Amino acid sequence: MALASTAVAAEAAAPPPATHKPGDPDLGPNVYVFDGSIPTAQIQSTVDAVYAQQQHAEFGSGRYALLFKPGGYGIDVKLGYYTHVAGLGLQPSAAGITGSCQVLGEAHGNNTLINFWRGAENLNIVPRSGQDIWAVSQATFYRRIYLLGDLKLSDGSWSSGGFIADCRLTGQINSGTQQQWVTRNSSLGSWVGSNWNIVFVGTANAPATTFPVPPVTSVPKSPVIREKPFLYVDSSGAWQVFVPDVRHDAQATSWEAQKPAGTSIPIADFLIVKDGVSVADMNAALAQGNHLLITPGIYHLPESLKVTKPNTVILGLGYATLIPDNGAIAIDVADVDGVHLAGLLIEAGVTESEALIRIGAAGSRRDHSRNPSTMHDVFCRIGGTLPGKTKQSVVVNSHNVIIDNTWLWRADHGSGVGWTSNTVGEGLVVNGDDVVAYGLFVEHHQKTQVQWNGEGGKTFFFQNEMPYDPPNQAGWMDGPHRGFPAYAVGDHVRRHEAWGLGSYCIFAIDRTIVADRAIAAPHTPGVRFHSMITFSLGGGQGTIAHIVNNAGGPSDSTTNLGMLAQYP
Repeated sequence: MALASTAVAAEAAAPPPATHKPGDPDLGPNVYVFDGSIPTAQIQSTVDAVYAQQQHAEFGSGRYALLFKPGGYGIDVKLGYYTHVAGLGLQPSAAGITGSCQVLGEAHGNNTLINFWRGAENLNIVPRSGQDIWAVSQATFYRRIYLLGDLKLSDGSWSSGGFIADCRLTGQINSGTQQQWVTRNSSLGSWVGSNWNIVFVGTANAPATTFPVPPVTSVPKSPVIREKPFLYVDSSGAWQVFVPDVRHDAQATSWEAQKPAGTSIPIADFLIVKDGVSVADMNAALAQGNHLLITPGIYHLPESLKVTKPNTVILGLGYATLIPDNGAIAIDVADVDGVHLAGLLIEAGVTESEALIRIGAAGSRRDHSRNPSTMHDVFCRIGGTLPGKTKQSVVVNSHNVIIDNTWLWRADHGSGVGWTSNTVGEGLVVNGDDVVAYGLFVEHHQKTQVQWNGEGGKTFFFQNEMPYDPPNQAGWMDGPHRGFPAYAVGDHVRRHEAWGLGSYCIFAIDRTIVADRAIAAPHTPGVRFHSMITFSLGGGQGTIAHIVNNAGGPSDSTTNLGMLAQYP
């Protein structure tokens, strides 16, 4: 999703570099660690300076993390691009912000369609006004938040979708203009609003399923989930990374009225990646069974990061960005247990890669059900700052992988953008069995957006826009079919299920282009879809003829919105 404008605003002056206190790890110049000894005015000044630089910096180079040690802070936080705010307690209640922690639409004339790349987690937020605003779109996260108050998810203008997980939100959540949204394993005071596709999974006090009118889908429990690893400081002042345990048939949060279940890893077991740390250094650490904590910055990778040990954690702060050079795969994971990739932005390099992330080699067959690997808040971008190229964005060959909030985006605006400039075939390719995806955002790839070949897959919420820029119908054909599907399940698959799928088209170069179907799947009882929509945007610039195979639709200039409750 994007605005029509491609203007890139200049960055403001950079805030003063962060310093670290004795006893704290040196997390580099772009990670600010706050505690009760720092005057409130100084904290507010730092937070404001980061926002001033990042407010308009959609494709800028700044990357920042604002970390709050346990304690209370009377401040107002506004998040711009590539800004990550987090508490450093084992429980969200440990680090509290009394004031506000917000994303607003003010950077783009109150239009939040491109409020990408920012996130908040592990905080107790008490809005001074009684209400916060979290007006975001893709590649954002609101995790592990204990909010004492109301939350608005839009700022009065267009907004196109986001992600809430593991949160206790005591007041009313108002989705406003959000076109779609997914909320997972949370507890709500109440919820109002719907537009095209609102999905809840494992969420206490969520609205019941009423799709198609209003278009709300609610699944009572998450079949299998483990929450995102996070950095914290324990009661003795030691820094650690907490890796949550797996939960099955889970509802509500992982932390309310209970001690979080999981494993703590001391910071000494992590290589802290900052400017000057090489790929060779990172791979040496990984080969020794250590982990990576990647601080905010942009890192070019002349070769792949190779993950060969089970239980490896690669955790990024402040939208740490990896760019593979020389056609490398940015992160290449062996078929081992319990690898966790979290908090990363992978940007395609100018030399075409096979993929940006690969989990498991082709033909991987091991059972990882007791200790599944995960991807949390891992985002991919092809184009936007450079003419990036990759054959596929993410390939999952291993079994039992959990995908938890990902936006795989072939850029439709910015630099290096064009049908022959930022090239990529498929978005997500799943070959492993029993893979589960929560919050799957995949947009503008030139072929099939999601190709699911493994058995037993499940998707909870899928949001997609087809590419804006196919030159003509002849240039965008899937064999005999007009156009490529957004979501395709392999012909041989006999078990697959998905809830809350939305696919949209706007064929800006040639509005006569037709996509024959948004979802392509075998017609068999074990392959099931619930709550699907298609939409022809821009008043009907292009056509999606059917929603699934030959069922449902069309979405065209006459009927923009198509809805289908069940298939088959």
